[in-house]
Amino acid sequence: MTGPGLQDQGIRPLVLVVMGVSGCGKTTLAEGLHNLLGWPYQEGDLLHPRANVQKMAAGIPLTDADRTPWLEACHTWLLERVKSGQGGILTCSALKRSYRDLLRADGAADIVFVYLEIPESTLYDRLRRRRGHYMPASLLPSQLATLEPPTADEHPVVVHLEATPAELIAETLGLLKQKFPERNAAGRE
Repeated sequence: MTGPGLQDQGIRPLVLVVMGVSGCGKTTLAEGLHNLLGWPYQEGDLLHPRANVQKMAAGIPLTDADRTPWLEACHTWLLERVKSGQGGILTCSALKRSYRDLLRADGAADIVFVYLEIPESTLYDRLRRRRGHYMPASLLPSQLATLEPPTADEHPVVVHLEATPAELIAETLGLLKQKFPERNAAGRE
C-alpha cells in the first residue's frame, strides 16, 4: 500500500537510500519524504549492532568489519522493499562505493541513492549543536575521510543544502519526479 500523497507527487514507487555523512540531514529528509509519499521508512542507525553504537558513542571510528553486519541488515531491509514493489526509504551513510555495491546486490540493483552534499562547516556546526545522538562531532573527520561520493555511473540523485528542511524535501521531490516519473497504466512514463 502506498501513501495518499503518492499519486499527487507524480513519482513511481522507488526504494531510496538517503545517504551522506553524519549531520547532513538524512533523517530529516527521509522522514519528510515518508510523510509525503507514504513509503515505509527505516532509520538505518537503528539497524547497527549494539557494539557499533557503543564504539561510536565512545568516539571510536567504525572499521569496514564493524560496518559489514550493519550493511547486511540494511541490505535485507532494502530487498524486502524491492520485492514488495511499493517503495521504501532507508537512511544509511553508504560512505564507500563498496558499501553501496553491497546494498545494491542480489536483486536490489534498482535502488536509488539520494546523496546529501553539504559543506563541511555546516556539518561541524550541526553536529556540535545536536543533542541526544550517539555520534559525536569528533567522528566527522573519519567519515569525511572515508566518504567516496557517488559517481555518475551510480545514477545518484544529488541534493545540495537548502535553507530549510521544507526546501530540501521539495528539491528532492522535484529531482525524483524528473528522474523517475510515475508510469501510466500502459507502463509508460
